[in-house]
Amino acid sequence: MNPPSHDALPPIEFADARGARLAYQAFGSGAHTIVSIPPLAQNIELAWEWSEIRSMLERFGSFSRFVHFDKRGTGASGRRTAVNGIDERVDDLRAVMDTAGIDHAFLFASSEGGPMALLFAATHPERVDGLILNGTGASMMHKNMTDAERDASRGRQDQFVTEWGTPNSRVVERFSPSLADDAEFCQWHLRYERHAASQESLRELLELSLQMDVHEVLPGLDTRTLVIHRTDDRVVPVAFGRELAETIPGAQMFEQPGDDHFSYAGDMDGWMDEVERFVTGSVAPSTSHVRPPGAVRILTLGGFAVEIGSEPVPTAAWGSRRSRQLCKRLVAARGWPVTRDELIDILWPEEADMERLGARLSVQLSAVRRVLGGGVIADRETVRLNLDEVSTDIEDLYLATLDQDIVDAYVGEFLPEDRYDDWTMSTRDETRSKFVAAATHLAESSIAAGDTQRATGLAHRLIASDQFDGDARELLVRALLAAGHRREAEHARNAWVVTFAELGVDVPPLSTFASS
Repeated sequence: MNPPSHDALPPIEFADARGARLAYQAFGSGAHTIVSIPPLAQNIELAWEWSEIRSMLERFGSFSRFVHFDKRGTGASGRRTAVNGIDERVDDLRAVMDTAGIDHAFLFASSEGGPMALLFAATHPERVDGLILNGTGASMMHKNMTDAERDASRGRQDQFVTEWGTPNSRVVERFSPSLADDAEFCQWHLRYERHAASQESLRELLELSLQMDVHEVLPGLDTRTLVIHRTDDRVVPVAFGRELAETIPGAQMFEQPGDDHFSYAGDMDGWMDEVERFVTGSVAPSTSHVRPPGAVRILTLGGFAVEIGSEPVPTAAWGSRRSRQLCKRLVAARGWPVTRDELIDILWPEEADMERLGARLSVQLSAVRRVLGGGVIADRETVRLNLDEVSTDIEDLYLATLDQDIVDAYVGEFLPEDRYDDWTMSTRDETRSKFVAAATHLAESSIAAGDTQRATGLAHRLIASDQFDGDARELLVRALLAAGHRREAEHARNAWVVTFAELGVDVPPLSTFASS
């Protein structure tokens, strides 16, 4: 089966597991199978709605047969059955594999799924080709915690449950800080939380997570193991991953900069390349994560877009809003260097840990380079766009010498969605000034040549770009009078009067222009 298209999802199937129906999906192609072990709570059907999650799943499906499922009591699985402990979860995993016809597979486990995958590998080693442990540990709690520390942890978990799926939820803020400024994602994730688990089920899941501890099985594992961890993970500290790598015989460790816990947040290609290499032995080119061939062009006038070979780059390819914002700032600089400190201040204005933010900036630069196929030159102090590798619409506007070419190039204001950001203002003013000068000159020439229709159209464009441009208002009135359209000229002057009344500016009478 090929990776699902954007119009079709793999069907939900069910495995019977001792009184529960476990929902699972199988998709993708490849000589190897990966079974994904559920984290705390998820919904495999709803997950496809969000572009970053979908991109991750499609990447998995590009090099493997990929199977993921929802634990009993969560997601699309049976909700009326009690949440089970780790021993029963091992049996549930076996039921899913048996129903899906999987004799053996690589296990990909994130977060709370780690202990379950480790115990399954210790129990059924013949069915495990390899373990991929991502942002997890042998236990979800620090070892040697005091009773007071455990009580405090339970208090935080009670608050976590109370806020789950409500506007007060802090899941995104804590689990995927790189997406915390994305209002659309935050709103979507609240609905995702409600469809992943009820508050009652979540409370039981968290209580059971306190009891999971498989440290004893680690030294005896005889399974190829890859440990992946982000260095500043806010939920599961990187020390948990390092302990796995040091204790499991022969385990590999891949540490990646970043503070996201959710796998799909932040820079995904880095750890995903390691997974593909671990499973298949190499990283094959794939249209899902490799830039297609063709000239790269960045558009910023009238809106932001990137085209590669005339094909628009989908929003999902960026991975986050910050990477798009970073690209915009580099375009505004027109090939001149921008300091890393300024970029950090733009992307994380409320944070001050420069060492950590420097690593996060590198993650965002990686995303921009991936989309542009390069196009960025960086050193320890600055970053700039490489205009030898990419073209931009504002550069074409600046280089144009003919009035008509300038007018044709200016299809709208520079980055209108970012008009209140300080770093956009000078570029916005400069590009509009070039347009105004060229359009005004063309309109005046058109009136002199008797082409009043062209002059009127240009005047309307000038007013659309700035309703308080008095020269453009006058130009429109004169063009209409020159064309003999006195009534339309009166309407245009009246609109001018109404608009400029806000400024306390008087507008000359129509006779002034009729005689000019």
